[in-house]
Amino acid sequence: MIPLAYNIRSLSVRRTTTLAAALGLALVVFIFASVMMMSNGIHQVTARAADPDVAIVLRKGSDVEMSSGIDETNVPLIAATPGVAKAANGRPLAVAELLVVVLLNKSTGGMSNVVLRGVPDDVMTFRPNVKIIEGRAATPGTDEAIVGNAIRGRFQGLEVGQTFEMRKNRPIKIVGVFEDNGSAFESEVWGDMNVIRATFGRQGIVSSVRVRLESPAKYDAFKTEVETNRQLNVTTMRDSEFYERSSHGTALFLSVLGFIIAFFFSIGAIIGAMITMHATVAQRQREIGTLRALGFSRFQILTSFLLESVALALFGGALGAGASLLMGLKRITLMNNATWSELSFRFEPTPKILITAIAIAGVMGVLGGFFPAIRAARINPVQAMRGA
Repeated sequence: MIPLAYNIRSLSVRRTTTLAAALGLALVVFIFASVMMMSNGIHQVTARAADPDVAIVLRKGSDVEMSSGIDETNVPLIAATPGVAKAANGRPLAVAELLVVVLLNKSTGGMSNVVLRGVPDDVMTFRPNVKIIEGRAATPGTDEAIVGNAIRGRFQGLEVGQTFEMRKNRPIKIVGVFEDNGSAFESEVWGDMNVIRATFGRQGIVSSVRVRLESPAKYDAFKTEVETNRQLNVTTMRDSEFYERSSHGTALFLSVLGFIIAFFFSIGAIIGAMITMHATVAQRQREIGTLRALGFSRFQILTSFLLESVALALFGGALGAGASLLMGLKRITLMNNATWSELSFRFEPTPKILITAIAIAGVMGVLGGFFPAIRAARINPVQAMRGA
């Protein structure tokens, strides 16, 4: 077996061509890893909003809060369903909310939709992970609101002490900033449900009802009880399932788009690696002839050059994967197709994504180096030694 050090030395001697081919492969890995990190970021930001003990109830036929409408008189019936946990004061742990979308001016120019969630005054009890990190909580029954940390300042009027118009001549003031472990809730504005309901003419209606179950095992019985009650006319699902569905479309679109872009870039990278290895074979014919004269077989020559191509690809893959980690410092916003509003999130790297990206680089190295390796193995040693 030809020592691997021989191949490493060969790559280091030809620094310019090696670096050019490696950078092309690194670009493909960078794009692939970044897109996968972006898709994972969307999944993670929505998954953090889910609670395994919580079930969400929507109007039958709806799978998103925007299109759902439940009669407020049915909320106590849903909350009284067996399996719903109770607070220390004996009240069922349930929260009814109203979801609307408002169009706001971005701080950097342009306009976009923002989710305005109408919540009851005990919402913090239901969601203990939500913390006020600046300012204070909104006073119930007033034109006050709190803004999620992910979108604070990204839109005009979304800083503590500022105001924005829910509708014409209906201003609402931001009095606090909240965070929720980086969940999708941080891309929303929360205000008093009755105030928001009156502003948008949605009296007597809520978008959804969330209940905290005594345990996840109670879900099936709760679902059966609620959905078979014809008076309610609702459907229910686990909170985790709801958020998985809400993020699936956006994440799938990004993944497909990223794969298409990475595929075309990978063709160029493979061709670049192939050209590099063909040039290497042409420049090293005497070396190859010497190796054959020393007794190394055609298969060993082929394996050696193939390993050299893979080593080049893995080097480029490592560069691309390392560069993609820098994207984790960046927060971006995309349109959430479940609410048609902006969703702010970060690139979320995982070991699996990075390993897969580098492995893909290795595959490109095999594809790019296979034919040059065959060419090297077929070189006649006598002609190569003569320089023919």
